[in-house]
Amino acid sequence: MTTDRHDQPRPETTGSPGGTGPHPRPAPRTGVWLVGARGSVATTAAAGWAAVTAGLHPPTGMVTETAPFAGCGLPSLADLVVGGHDTSDCPLPKRAEALAEGGVLPHGLPAAVHAELAAVDAAIRPGGPQPGDGRTDEELIDAFAADLDAFTADRGLDRTVVVNVATTEPAPAPGGDRLPPSALYAAAALRAGCPYVNFTPSTGLHHPALADAAARSGLPHAGRDGKTGQTLLRSALAPMFLHRALRVRAWSGTNLLGGGDGAALADPAAAAAKNAGKARALADTLGSVPEGEVHIDDVPALGDWKTAWDHIAFDGFLGTRMVLQTIWQGCDSALAAPLVLDLARLTAAAHAAGLSGPLPELAFFFKDPDPGAAPDLPGQWRDLLSLADRLREGA
Repeated sequence: MTTDRHDQPRPETTGSPGGTGPHPRPAPRTGVWLVGARGSVATTAAAGWAAVTAGLHPPTGMVTETAPFAGCGLPSLADLVVGGHDTSDCPLPKRAEALAEGGVLPHGLPAAVHAELAAVDAAIRPGGPQPGDGRTDEELIDAFAADLDAFTADRGLDRTVVVNVATTEPAPAPGGDRLPPSALYAAAALRAGCPYVNFTPSTGLHHPALADAAARSGLPHAGRDGKTGQTLLRSALAPMFLHRALRVRAWSGTNLLGGGDGAALADPAAAAAKNAGKARALADTLGSVPEGEVHIDDVPALGDWKTAWDHIAFDGFLGTRMVLQTIWQGCDSALAAPLVLDLARLTAAAHAAGLSGPLPELAFFFKDPDPGAAPDLPGQWRDLLSLADRLREGA
């Protein structure tokens, strides 16, 4: 499989009408291409981006809008242009209305940003493969890459970052002769010269068939599986037990969730892909995986809301047995969407700064980060701040 990196055109400096010198170069615009663009996370990210840009809501939950990331050369929210792929044909404004009815988006927000959502919807291209699609992997990759090239060129973008927020897929069977959909989109990103972020547990760029192409591309990439709720809490609590010298005997958990993720994760193979990242958060910090399992139960009535319960059994001084229980209740899409925007901006800035290959400094955002990442949340935060300093020096 071959991939070619396309250098994207930049707006040129032009002379001023008065002949007094050149205009300043226009601010670079960055594309955010969402795989799964009509799903709950993508719709929430698009609506939130439009609302924050218009000053309708504060950027709560967006790490890149906090003080440590000022002056890092991140593209401004106003300079983002959003598009994507999806196999669904439900218009984005209608999808946003459904999320508002479910309490995910504020009442009235879909109407307030209807024009922006409609513009994003117009940039969404058919994904695949759909049932009955007879195209080969190469033909699908070419088609997806052509969509990316057209989006970047037609809108005069400096670069486009591809972010996978599609439904979790099962891990591919060993020896399969076809790439899974997530890997097709990742290969298309490489072919179109686009930095890539995998916010899902799906294979994506981790497929062995893409390893050489990723290494040759010179593109930054990050992932996988966004750390939004239960695992975020685990990665904060595990260092506490380690540093306090308290032996964790067992760590069990249960997730109750609905919506598209609940339905997808009812498939044991998809749930196994999801749980692998949750286990890694403990293993990397504690040195081994304690006894206990994580169960994921589909409860359609919960919609986009999730309840995660953890039961932690640990030993104290003289073997005294104790227990910590936690309950996390949250809205998956509202937790994930700001991080999707954060990752798109940080990866775009890394690309602009000439960084390439995996970005372990973005481990703060992932359950299953790239090799070389710090295992604990405090260490991941320090690495993220170091990346911010590095970007600031080159801005």
